[in-house]
Amino acid sequence: DLHLCDRRQRQMCIRDSLKAKLLEINKIAATYYYRQLKAENGKIGLSYLQKRGLSDTTINRFGLGYAGQTGNALYQYLKSKGYDDALLKETGLFTYERGIHDKFWNRVMFPIMDINNKVIGFGGRVMGDAKPKYLNSPETKLFDKSRNLYGLNAARISRKSNMIICEGYMDVISLHQAGFTQAVASLGTALTPGQAAFMKRYTDNVLITYDSDAAGVKAALRAIPCLLYTSPSP
Repeated sequence: DLHLCDRRQRQMCIRDSLKAKLLEINKIAATYYYRQLKAENGKIGLSYLQKRGLSDTTINRFGLGYAGQTGNALYQYLKSKGYDDALLKETGLFTYERGIHDKFWNRVMFPIMDINNKVIGFGGRVMGDAKPKYLNSPETKLFDKSRNLYGLNAARISRKSNMIICEGYMDVISLHQAGFTQAVASLGTALTPGQAAFMKRYTDNVLITYDSDAAGVKAALRAIPCLLYTSPSP
């Protein structure tokens, strides 16, 4: 039993160490994207955000950034800092098919944070008409989109009597800028019981503000049972 306990402790230490390293890399990547947005080649991204009505204060508050058009600039940047491929593969920031490439390029970047303000993943909105329009990080040791909500790190301390659930990043950010700091979004998925349980920790009242098109109405009808019959997350 002692050996089994020691083995479990070692596995937990290895897992915790990996998560700490991934958080470190994500923080570096978020800073990198933010600096790119402010650089010359990030003007297209900054212009897009400004045209959407976002102030510099809001852009800074949410740590918005830009992934340039070079296919592996972030990869080269992280390699120059000494990170090896075995670790970089775990981040979800790169693809390893037909060479190594940045997963996100020519996109406005939205860092996704957990409730402790740690960057656990990213969303990106393409500049232009390429598909997919929005791209999220894949599932990683840090990022489980079914158990996280975009903007919850800010909404949980908003001191409002309810939460507002939206469809996307820009909806959340625009609402926060307008003073509705209790807004969150479900990361491109239908609302899950895990996400509903997270909101239950902070409020018993949730307003659904999905789009009024057929897809939005369908998503709202699916969300209502999750909200009605959920219990707080342990």
